[in-house]
Amino acid sequence: MPWKLASLGALFAVTLLAGCSSTSSESATDSVATTDTGHSRCEAKAAEFTLGKAASPELLEQARTRAGAQNARFLSPNDMVTLEYHSDRLNLHTDASRVVTRVNCG
Repeated sequence: MPWKLASLGALFAVTLLAGCSSTSSESATDSVATTDTGHSRCEAKAAEFTLGKAASPELLEQARTRAGAQNARFLSPNDMVTLEYHSDRLNLHTDASRVVTRVNCG
């Protein structure tokens, strides 16, 4: 009888932990541009025209297209970001005023 309780307890624990997992891999960003074409390699230099410009959805899409990136996002100074590297993702870093200050891929 005690082994049945232990088995039920283990099953409950596994079920509970499975509910705690998350499938989200994106950071807390407010704008992400994505295209459904195949994987490509991001060229950050092609998006440097955004430096000094105010963040907007249109600017993000223009930068993504010129850089040949599959995804693009704005990153504000206090945004939390995940550590995985995506060679096809363009990052436009902004200051607190939402002006682009740095461009990189990853």
